[in-house]
Amino acid sequence: MSNEKLNIAVLLPCYNEAATIGEVVRGFRKALPQAAIYVYDNNSTDGTALHAMLAGATVVRERRQGKGHVVRRMFADIEADIYLMADGDGTYAPEDGEELIRTLLTEGSDMVVGTRRNVRNDAGRQGHAFGNRVFNWLYRSIFGADFTDIFSGYRAFSRRFVKSFPAVSGGFEIETEMSVHASRLKLPVSELELDYGRRPEGSHSKLSTFRDGGKILWMFAMLMKETRPFAFFGILSAVAMELSIGFSIPVFIEYFETGQVLRMPSWMLSLALTMIAFMLFTAGIILDSVARARAEQLRIHYMNLPKPSSRESGDDRTVYMAEIDKPASRRKRAKAA
Repeated sequence: MSNEKLNIAVLLPCYNEAATIGEVVRGFRKALPQAAIYVYDNNSTDGTALHAMLAGATVVRERRQGKGHVVRRMFADIEADIYLMADGDGTYAPEDGEELIRTLLTEGSDMVVGTRRNVRNDAGRQGHAFGNRVFNWLYRSIFGADFTDIFSGYRAFSRRFVKSFPAVSGGFEIETEMSVHASRLKLPVSELELDYGRRPEGSHSKLSTFRDGGKILWMFAMLMKETRPFAFFGILSAVAMELSIGFSIPVFIEYFETGQVLRMPSWMLSLALTMIAFMLFTAGIILDSVARARAEQLRIHYMNLPKPSSRESGDDRTVYMAEIDKPASRRKRAKAA
């Protein structure tokens, strides 16, 4: 029997989390002693990197500001079989990490999302709670019903997912891009409902309700354009055609009553909008074929990467599962049931 074990990497993107990062790192070291813990400091000014280093984490600095830049750097730099990503603000319990990893292995998923049970209680801001509901509804309407909490930062990934994910986002919209990537390639995914804690005193959310909400809405539009171009340009085409019809109706009414076209500007605008509608519809058809080809290439690359269990025999995987199945976690699951 091989002694080779799965390599687990805990990824913690951070920006000004000195009040919590030390405790978070110590919590993951206790919950997952076999894992390597990486803290990527995103230009913090409050000593976050020092606190993380003293707690035992490997600290790397990413100068480009934004969570998306940090995640892209982490996924490119770190080699592991399983990746566990969480926030450094203490709102996610490190003890739940083993449950996410277990779900990833037992269900053969490429991504497991820890959905937030008490997300509305964290920030205490109605704008965040309302935006969370709206964007999750939009996601299900546009991209499918694979996820119920697309903004959760607590996720477990397989190597296949991480190394096939072409991250392009720069900010907090990176979680949306991850979800769309999984839905686009129809990857096996799972969700696990977990408690979501409140930030301790002295720790503040970096989210801006309107600025980040606008960025996420723009990312929705761009991802729809890239992954569902026929639907995206079809909607624009329908809007242009409706406007064309709206401008043409008075012209036709006047023509049938008088036999003359007196509203020439309206008629010319109507014709221009009709041409635009047909051009948009044609662009949607062509780009839909291009998008399908790109998805096929991504899928082929994804399938060429090894599964998390490929380095282990069946016996080794059983041993690994037994290692992370601690009595405390069993009591927690029994209480939840």
